[in-house]
Amino acid sequence: MEKNLLQFRAAPLADIELPPQLARLRDLVYNLWWSWNPHARRMFSHIQPQLWAMYRNPVELLINIEPHHWESLLEDDVFVTMYKTVIREFDTYMKSTGSAWFSQNNPNYTGGPFAYFSCEFGFHESLRTYSGGLGILSGDHCKSASDLGLPFIGIGPLYRRGYFEQTIEPDGRQQHSYPSYDFARLPILPLLGDDGRPLTVSVPFPGRDVHVRAWLAQVGRVPVLLLDTDIPKNSPADRPITSQLYVSGREMRICQEIVIGMGGVRVLQALGITPSCWHMNEGHCAFLTLERIRDYVQAGLSFAEACQAVKKNSVFTTHTPVPAGNEAFDTGLVQKYFEDYCAQVGIAPDQLLNLGLATPGQRDQQFSMTVLALNLASYYNGVSQLHGQVSNDMWRHVFKNLKPNAQPIKAITNGVHTQTWLGYQMSDVFDKYLTPAWRENLMDDLFWKRGVANIPDRELWEVHQMQKETLIRHTRHRVLNQLARHGCSPDELHELEDLLNPEWLTIGFARRFATYKRADLLFRDFDRLGRILKNSERPIQMLFAGKAHPADKPGQELIRRIFEVSRHSDLRGRIVFIENYNMRVARMLVQGVDVWLNNPRRPYEASGTSGMKVPVNGGINFSIPDGWWCEVQNPEAGWTIGNGQNSDNHEAQDYEDSESLYAILENKIAPLYYQRDAEGLPREWIKHMKASLATVLPRFSTARMVRDYATEAYLPAAKRAGNVAAPVEAVW
Repeated sequence: MEKNLLQFRAAPLADIELPPQLARLRDLVYNLWWSWNPHARRMFSHIQPQLWAMYRNPVELLINIEPHHWESLLEDDVFVTMYKTVIREFDTYMKSTGSAWFSQNNPNYTGGPFAYFSCEFGFHESLRTYSGGLGILSGDHCKSASDLGLPFIGIGPLYRRGYFEQTIEPDGRQQHSYPSYDFARLPILPLLGDDGRPLTVSVPFPGRDVHVRAWLAQVGRVPVLLLDTDIPKNSPADRPITSQLYVSGREMRICQEIVIGMGGVRVLQALGITPSCWHMNEGHCAFLTLERIRDYVQAGLSFAEACQAVKKNSVFTTHTPVPAGNEAFDTGLVQKYFEDYCAQVGIAPDQLLNLGLATPGQRDQQFSMTVLALNLASYYNGVSQLHGQVSNDMWRHVFKNLKPNAQPIKAITNGVHTQTWLGYQMSDVFDKYLTPAWRENLMDDLFWKRGVANIPDRELWEVHQMQKETLIRHTRHRVLNQLARHGCSPDELHELEDLLNPEWLTIGFARRFATYKRADLLFRDFDRLGRILKNSERPIQMLFAGKAHPADKPGQELIRRIFEVSRHSDLRGRIVFIENYNMRVARMLVQGVDVWLNNPRRPYEASGTSGMKVPVNGGINFSIPDGWWCEVQNPEAGWTIGNGQNSDNHEAQDYEDSESLYAILENKIAPLYYQRDAEGLPREWIKHMKASLATVLPRFSTARMVRDYATEAYLPAAKRAGNVAAPVEAVW
């Protein structure tokens, strides 16, 4: 009988003193449900506004509250009411699994949980287990799995130093720092074993075992287990394995992925959990299949039989057509780390290597984690309809005996967790005009079409303007701190009080600075860009943010160039670069910009999700027809750049796309934004805002996405494996 996953044994390390009347705060701060509940975050801010603004982390907040401060709060009727309301909402949410989508649609499900492995999770900026889009998607996936009541558990690493913090030098160079995080001050708990001690498992490495400790990040109803090698039981050489996300060293990277995949399987075993489906979110975690094979062989199956058993309920999602995004290792390195494994499962090293070779038997290739996952899964998908087509062309050679028109790789288009990315003010508007029931109707197109039509134009416009003003204040503050660090004069810093104008058309561009995302496309014709942005009747301002991987010198050069333009050209003040892009900056941007620009080189943007977060806040997309944007059929929901054709001539494609971008921006977007009626409202622009919101929100939410994974991938995988014997009550 399996454990109830909501009753893991865990013990907080933080020293938090609370009065008995507020004891439930301890439960609340260790459940990341607060990260998408606006009432909870407002309550934390009310406790101590300055500390909340500093930390944005309720555990850190409570650690630093002086005991006497609670006395005044207990006499504050507003706070006490907020506290009781939030706890009531929290308890209702946690206890309502039976009325959630999964239970309502699968009342007879009797299988184990769906295990979701990912190398990064972006839940909130206070927990630095993410770098960018893949991690944010993983976090949103877990949140919607919780909302929908799926039997679900996440597994990934807990990075001591996370992903790097970015600072920009006066000359525009990106600098990287890796702060060390104190896990006791984060919204996570150490898991305990049956003996009451921290739960650890061992993972075989050449000549030694590496010990892995498990931590719990509770995400609503969903537990996410985070793996940590920085413990005294390990040698100093092994403790840094989970230190840093996307470490450059190839041998350290394979060690990380062994810990993620094989260590994750062993932690689930130690907890007595038998998943009914194993979801590999990108190839980084594909070594989990090899650990499962070892278990089957030890149970008496042959290696070939074990491979087939693992395939039955393994699911794999590929996220990129860019070669660098598909993890691969030298075969010699793989052989070094799996030589003993091969002996244990009774195969020659070449048999193992062939599982990861695009052309088995040819040793002049690298061992591809994507190929390994494709070979040991029974369901595979890309993350948009176009990406599904691209992936089938890219990986067709891996599949044997395919018919010419067969499409083995399916497509489930990405989405975003609406409540996470929705601004406070816009959330209040939804509650007012769509009623709080909008949270239970995220997949209902008709609900949103009718509901959005009910929002008065003026109120929608004014609320979006309020969120834009919040973005501008936040940007001014960050730029001031940055330029003060650069040594700018007081007069220069005073000028920042007028940086950006809330009345001007504001465009956002924020993402990882990989070259195929073409952050510099806008600057191909600098003079023309200047004329467009500096038009006295239709002024435009642009906000840029993003990081380039420390090893990506071309990406860093893009940042340097854009920063140089923002500081030392006649577009100063019209172009602003915000350093140290993270989830907080992302929320501010998607909640406040009028237009979201996305111009990757087609078809390299597998899906993209940043643009999905903008319409729910009243913004509109301006995008290349790539990834998810190809699936938006309503022309009033945004503007499309270019002709939608792929080209091997990158220079010609860049020229054509930039010309299209300039023409649409100058002749369509700017005039529409500044066209006002007698009441001073841009009625036609608001019409586009509403069309964008009603079109994008229900179709591109993770509620829809996770529902699709459950029906198309998870439940069929569980059925194939016959893993539906345990009674539901015993599992959840």
